[in-house]
Amino acid sequence: MKWQDRRLLDLFGIEHPILQAPMAGASSTQMAIAVSEAGGLGAVAAAMLTPETLRTELQLAQQATGRSINVNFFVHKPPVVDAGHEARWRKRLAAYYGELGLAPDAGAGGPVRAPFDAALCEVVLEYKPKVVSFHFGMPDAALVRRLKDAGIVVISSATSAEEARWLEAHGCNAIIAQGAEAGGHRGMFLNDDIARQAGTMALVPQVVDAVKVPVIAAGGIGDGRGIAAALALGASGVQIGTGFLLTPEAKTVPLHRAALKQAHDNSTTLTNVFTGRPARGIVNRYVREVGPMSPDAPAFPLAAGAAYPLRAASEPKGSTDFMPLWSGQAPTLAREMPTSALIATFVKETGAVLDRFA
Repeated sequence: MKWQDRRLLDLFGIEHPILQAPMAGASSTQMAIAVSEAGGLGAVAAAMLTPETLRTELQLAQQATGRSINVNFFVHKPPVVDAGHEARWRKRLAAYYGELGLAPDAGAGGPVRAPFDAALCEVVLEYKPKVVSFHFGMPDAALVRRLKDAGIVVISSATSAEEARWLEAHGCNAIIAQGAEAGGHRGMFLNDDIARQAGTMALVPQVVDAVKVPVIAAGGIGDGRGIAAALALGASGVQIGTGFLLTPEAKTVPLHRAALKQAHDNSTTLTNVFTGRPARGIVNRYVREVGPMSPDAPAFPLAAGAAYPLRAASEPKGSTDFMPLWSGQAPTLAREMPTSALIATFVKETGAVLDRFA
């Protein structure tokens, strides 16, 4: 297929303007490799990796493909632990601990979410992936300069035109316009009011008008119709996440896969009860009873510490009551097929839609 807007293709060195969303915990390096080999831009989700594990994943990627790869990091500010807030949170969850036979002071668990820092930057510079992307803003300017001086393309997520302008001013080569429909964590960093978040159809053209760099549409896109719509709104490409969660390369656990297959257009909500930041997922017991948005939840990512033991105790019993079931608003568009075939399907579907209006 011949894409009319080649800005992202030339910037990233790819064949199709389709990016796989990083999705820490659900995506895999094998998925990233498959996307890139199929002509898109695969993403290694590094938000929960240490420098050592990041090195392992980048080595795997570079051994498997010579094509462009994106490596994604969070750039949140490490929170200050508030003992009083933590105590209120544990009190709020105490009944669930009792129900599952957990000690009230059960140790924190789950993966660590560390922001991009000098140690992670050193590993990135060692492997020099084509693209590095960020969520929740941008890292220290000195780190950004080091990446760009090495010839690495830098991109980040915006949830408003204001954030897009800020990102462009701070060195982004392209911007992901993340509509409210998107699954997982909101990339918001200049405004924390989720009630004011725009949907993809409203956000993308306003971001396109606000910046000069290429814009990547994200949120609710899961087939050729969505891709064509995003391009018509002025986006140079799209980022898709939920659409990949049923592929064999996804690390989506069986209970999460089953929930995605049963979900529909009004099954998701924004909630902070799993990590402390708003993120979109399928509503379950924990979200209903504790949230969706709880003022008791400690700052990101501290809320995950007390929440994770509940998942660890209930999931082996076949329960999704305390699992973060991340999903965008279009779970019915996710398909069970190999990642490479899914990319080919996206391209074919988009071409068919665009041909109707040629």
